[in-house]
Amino acid sequence: MHIDLTQRVAVVTGGANGIGRATARRLAQSGARVAIWDRVAALGNSVAAELASEGLEVVFVEADVTQRDSVEAAVTATVARFGGIDILINNAGVTRDAQLVKIKDGAVTGGMTDDEFDTVIAVNLKGVYTCTQAVVPELLKRGGGRIVNASSVVALNGNFGQTNYVATKAGVIGMTQVWARELGKRNITVNAIAPGFIATEMTARMPASALEAMQAHTPAGRLGSPEDVANAYCFLASEFAAYINGAVLTVDGGLVIGT
Repeated sequence: MHIDLTQRVAVVTGGANGIGRATARRLAQSGARVAIWDRVAALGNSVAAELASEGLEVVFVEADVTQRDSVEAAVTATVARFGGIDILINNAGVTRDAQLVKIKDGAVTGGMTDDEFDTVIAVNLKGVYTCTQAVVPELLKRGGGRIVNASSVVALNGNFGQTNYVATKAGVIGMTQVWARELGKRNITVNAIAPGFIATEMTARMPASALEAMQAHTPAGRLGSPEDVANAYCFLASEFAAYINGAVLTVDGGLVIGT
């Protein structure tokens, strides 16, 4: 299967690291012109320059997905550079893990803070809403397009210490299905990716014992790579996925069935 995204313009939020970086490269290798949206300008410019040195058409646009003004400015900058937008990959995400209530010897000793909860909601859930709402008018101008959102397998089964993260990723599935209904008639498909445990900077901060346990429960016998997820994003952004709408594609090596 040869995916050809020539003349397509793609936005990848959180594109300066991990899965986002691999996705920007994969889309550009398929011919897309790619705008990396990220908060960290130094890193984003460095990644864009690295990919451009490989002969890929990639630019960095500074954007904070939690701020509507920043997102709207990023849309304007992307359209000014490339003439429009065809593909939106809502990849940006953060974690702030903590137990809902931490109990020791029968007494409450701590728990998730409001700041930890609100930060994850702002990026992982509201950020997807804000970016999608801002980009859809540009997709309509092009006669349609593709939106692919980042969920997670933890949205399906929960995960210890991730009340905030799981809530956002379950919410993303719900929004994906609503938007698939609302936008499908406009030739815009909306789907979600649900990665398992992928070897990125985010999972590197997890305890080694937790990662080993997840790997042991994964039928594929390994953690995923950013490229595994990037390939799925690229497929759902392509014409091969033209009749896939409102779907959640797990990219987890079988983790969901292995647990």
